[in-house]
Amino acid sequence: IVCLVSFHTTLFFFPVLFFLQFILGIGGLQDFVLKSATLSTSPACPPFTPLNFEATPIVRVAVEPKHPSDMPQLVRGMKLLNQADPCVQVLIQETGEHVLVTAGEVHLQRCLDDLKERFAKIEISVSAPIIPFRETITRPPKVDMVNEEIGKQQKVAVIHQAKEDQNKIPEGIQVDSDGLVTISTPNKHATLSVRALPLPEEVTRLLEENSDLIRTMEQLSTSLNEDKKAHEINQKTIDKIKEFKQKLEQNLQGRKWRNAVDHIWSFGPRKCGPNILLHKFEGYKNSVWQCLGNAEKEVSKYGDFDNSIVSGFQLATLSGPMCEEPLMGVCFTVEKLEISKAGETLSAKSQDSGECGAVEHKESEDAVSPASNRTVDVCSENEQSSQSVPKSPEKVNKNKGEVLLTDCYGPFSGQLIATMKEACRYALQAKPQRLMAAMYTCEIMATAEVLGRVYAVLSRREGRVLQEEMKEGTDVFIIKAVLPVAESFGFADEIRKRTSGLASPQLVFSHWEIISSDPFWVPTTEEEYLHFGEKADSENQARKYMNAVRKRKGLYVEEKIVEHAEKQRTLSRNK
Repeated sequence: IVCLVSFHTTLFFFPVLFFLQFILGIGGLQDFVLKSATLSTSPACPPFTPLNFEATPIVRVAVEPKHPSDMPQLVRGMKLLNQADPCVQVLIQETGEHVLVTAGEVHLQRCLDDLKERFAKIEISVSAPIIPFRETITRPPKVDMVNEEIGKQQKVAVIHQAKEDQNKIPEGIQVDSDGLVTISTPNKHATLSVRALPLPEEVTRLLEENSDLIRTMEQLSTSLNEDKKAHEINQKTIDKIKEFKQKLEQNLQGRKWRNAVDHIWSFGPRKCGPNILLHKFEGYKNSVWQCLGNAEKEVSKYGDFDNSIVSGFQLATLSGPMCEEPLMGVCFTVEKLEISKAGETLSAKSQDSGECGAVEHKESEDAVSPASNRTVDVCSENEQSSQSVPKSPEKVNKNKGEVLLTDCYGPFSGQLIATMKEACRYALQAKPQRLMAAMYTCEIMATAEVLGRVYAVLSRREGRVLQEEMKEGTDVFIIKAVLPVAESFGFADEIRKRTSGLASPQLVFSHWEIISSDPFWVPTTEEEYLHFGEKADSENQARKYMNAVRKRKGLYVEEKIVEHAEKQRTLSRNK
């Protein structure tokens, strides 16, 4: 850590200020401070203004050494690169891969060169660039793919398609016409009803901008729930949380969002993402606003199961049903949660067994002292009293059956997690699903002679021009456009070749944008058949992206491997 300290003084009688600067260095913090930090004696101290970078890392690659024995050098080199470059991120995935996240194609090449020549000094193998996507849902469209109002023919086709989709749903899962999914746990002790709704764009943007604040709220709520001594909360942080809550209330207006902010159960994924979980069933009042002191810790019959429901929601938002990408801009509402008495008994028995084990462990530790002879084992007394009363064989068989049923399906908390995840997935599939692509803001400076070529390159790569203005006093035009990150590789070289070097683009990550086309769309009307053909997959950009991601992840892709199998194919036409 290096800082500059300035002193000024006046020598003799001359009104001249002399500035003396000293460099102070603090060593030994490389394991605690990654890029920037605020050193303070109190954890409640608000951090200094963070460093703002225009470039956001979005393009990632997997890196490995060509020789496995060089892995320690690679790990050390990536650590040094992560500390040296403020715009790069280094991750280790669950599969053990070392991932490098950069801002773009040029930045990626620069980081790889530095890793090979300066930091690691070894030969490395780099995978193809991995472009992230997001999954979301939208409202049902009012026009079809040829911009005509949806008529009776499309509605009938949609109804038949919905019936076919419902036939694919496993037994025991009920899907309402309004998208309400009702599902039970495998042991039938709990029933969930979940609905998925798209969030307004303003709310999604607000959640993205305040992810650090949401993470702070989660840490404070966790410390309050665990009855730990919470640190002194800074008043500035409390004001930020209150302002964040007011903005959510302003953006969530309408009948379906009434009192929605007070019923927020959790955010996801990783408890700080742009998705919301609401609870609208009776008997539960906890929310994420406990750190403000407005809500007291609620003791109810659902208190033992809320962590399982939240964990299932986190897993569902971390990987969506289309291509296992994270969700964005989705609100899940738990409208019903019914837990039978058998489920509550199972939870109580598990807690009692844990308490009994703790008591036995404590008494075994105190067995050395003479006073331990007078200690009373509550669990053993209960067992002796239960043994003294003879049980009928019917009750014994019934209790054995309950234990076998519980052991067969696993712990009840695990069943709730899996059931909540499946409920969120089916609720998402009951709505129109869409992919969200990462978008670059592209600023191009070009002369009037090459404007047509620039537009041709942008349209070929699914770009969209937003603004065009002429620089005063020159013949140079400044074009502002948006370009998908997935189509940006080789864009700078192509535009320079097409314009003979008269145009130079600059790409900066801007936002996430919904791809308008439905990846599961099939033509239904005669106009759509004439316009798109029978297969209708050549113009579907969303389906192309989805299939590419599914192939990369090893998921099933619905496509024909062999086309025109009845025709004979030979190596040479002369044969």
